[in-house]
Amino acid sequence: MKTRTLGNSGLEVSALGLGCMRMTFGDKPIGDKAEMIAFLHAAVERGVTFFDTAEVYGPFTNENLVGEALEPFKGKVVIATKFGFKHNPNTGPSPSGGFDSRPEQIKRVADESLKRLRVDAIDLFYQHRVDPEVPIEDVAGAVKELIQAGKVKQFGLSEASADLVRRAHAVQPVTAIQSEYSLWWRDREQDVLPVCEELGIGFVPYSPLGRGYLTGKIGENATFDSSDIRSHNPRFTPEAIKANQAVIDLLNRIGKEKNATPAQIALAWLLAQKPWIVPIPGSRKIERLNENLAAVDVKLTESDLGKIAEAISKITVVGDRY
Repeated sequence: MKTRTLGNSGLEVSALGLGCMRMTFGDKPIGDKAEMIAFLHAAVERGVTFFDTAEVYGPFTNENLVGEALEPFKGKVVIATKFGFKHNPNTGPSPSGGFDSRPEQIKRVADESLKRLRVDAIDLFYQHRVDPEVPIEDVAGAVKELIQAGKVKQFGLSEASADLVRRAHAVQPVTAIQSEYSLWWRDREQDVLPVCEELGIGFVPYSPLGRGYLTGKIGENATFDSSDIRSHNPRFTPEAIKANQAVIDLLNRIGKEKNATPAQIALAWLLAQKPWIVPIPGSRKIERLNENLAAVDVKLTESDLGKIAEAISKITVVGDRY
C-alpha cells in the first residue's frame, strides 16, 4: 500500500483509509462484531493504516469495536475520532441532539474515547461539526491543551468553512480537514482546498463514492431500508438516480480504457487531485475493500483528468446531498 502525508504535519497514513461508521451504525443489517473485527484485521493485512470512527457512531459502539480490533496493532495504525455532539444523559451523543464543543466537554469526550479506543493518545481528533455557540478559537485552544497533555496528537476539523479553518489554525495547527468530496460533490474545491494547500493541511474526503452511487451498482429501481440515510436523501430518489446516470456513464467510459471499475476511477480521480488527499471509503465486505484498495494503482494521466473535467462540467447533478 502506498502512503501519503497529511499536509505539513508529518502524519503518514495509507493512501486510502477506511471509514468504519457503517460497521456499527446506520443502515441495517450492521456488521456482526466478530466479522467486523476480522474485516478490520484484513484491512491492516492489506496495508490500511488509517481508520476513521467517532463517539457518535452507535453511539460509542464504533469506538469500542475499532479499539478492540486494532489494539494488537497499537503504534502501527492511525485512528481518527471525533467530538462535537451534545450528550443526552440516557442515550449519549446524537446528530439530532445538537452541538456541544465547549472546552470542558471536549476534554471529557477525549478521556472517554481514549478508554474505548484502548490507546494512550488519540492520533487525530476532529471537531465533528462546527458548534455555532462556541468560538472556534476556544475549540482549538481546548485541543491544544489536550495535545500538550499528551492525550491527543493531531487536531482536525470536519465540514468547516475556509474562514474557520484559518482561525482555528492560528491557535493550534490543523492537520486535516474532513469533508464530503467526490466527482459527485465538488464544492470544497472553491474554498477549503485552496486554504488547505496554502496552510499545509491534509484533506480527508468522506463519502468519496457518493454513498455508493459512484460504484455504478445503484439503479433507478433501487430501494433502501428506512434505517439507511439514502432512503430520505434527495439524490437517491428514482428520478435523481436516473438523471445522474450521466456520471456513471462517464466513469464506465474511463473505466473501460483503464480496465477499472467505476468505483476505482472515482477514487483514482480523488487521489490524482492533490498528494495530500486521503479518501476514506467505508466498507464491510472484503470484495469491496479489495476493489477500493486497487484504485491506488489506477493511473490517470493529465489527458484523462482533462477529459473527466470537461465531461463533468457538462453534467448537472440532480438532488441535494442531504
